[in-house]
Amino acid sequence: MSAPIPNTILIADDHPIFRKGLCEVIAADPGFRIVGEATNGEDALGLIRSLRPAVAILDINMPRLNGIGVVRGMTPAEMTHTPTVLLTMHEDGDLFEEAMDAGVGAYVLKESAVEDLLTALRAVLNGDRFVSPRLTHLLLRRREDAAGLRREKPGLDLLTPTERRILKCISEDKTTKEIADLLGISPRTVETHRQNVSNKLHLQGSHSLLRFAFANRALLER
Repeated sequence: MSAPIPNTILIADDHPIFRKGLCEVIAADPGFRIVGEATNGEDALGLIRSLRPAVAILDINMPRLNGIGVVRGMTPAEMTHTPTVLLTMHEDGDLFEEAMDAGVGAYVLKESAVEDLLTALRAVLNGDRFVSPRLTHLLLRRREDAAGLRREKPGLDLLTPTERRILKCISEDKTTKEIADLLGISPRTVETHRQNVSNKLHLQGSHSLLRFAFANRALLER
C-alpha cells in the first residue's frame, strides 16, 4: 500500500531565516509537504494559482503585495481550495479585523509560530479558523460585536445566503453591475435583493443600506 500523499503547503515570507525556520517546523511533520516558497505577495499569488496548494502561509508584510492583499486577490474558488494562514508580528485590533474581513483561515503571531503553526494548518484544513491564543481576546471582541449587531438587527438572521453575499459585496463598495457579474444574475435581480435586505433590516432612505454595510463591514461574515 502506498503512503498517503501529504497536504501541500506554500510558504511566502521575505525573511529567509524565518522562512527556513518555518520549513523546518513543517518538515518535522510527515503529514505535510512544502511545494513552493515565495518572497513577495505577487509571486505568492501566482504560485497559489499554479501549484494549488492545500494551504498558503503568508507573511502579513511582504514586498509588492502584502499578505492581506494576496487573500483579497484570490477568487472565492481559490480561497476554498487553498485556505490561508496569515503570519503577523502585530497584536493590532484593526489589522486583525482587516484580516478576518478578507477571509483568512488562521491568524498566527510570528513569535509563537513554532508552537501554533501546525495546529493552525490542521484547523484550516478541517474547515475551521485558528487564532494564536495570545490574540483570542480580539476574536472574542469580534464575536461579541457581531452578537450585538444581531441583537440590534435581528433581521440579519432572516437573510438568505444570496442576500448575505450581496450585503457583503455592498460593504466592499461593489456596484450593482459588479455584483450582478460576480453572481451571474441581472442587475434588476440584484436591486430586488437589495430592497429585500433593506426591508428585513428596517432600513429606509436611498443610502441607508450602503451606510449600514460600510459601518458594519468587519462583522458581515462571508
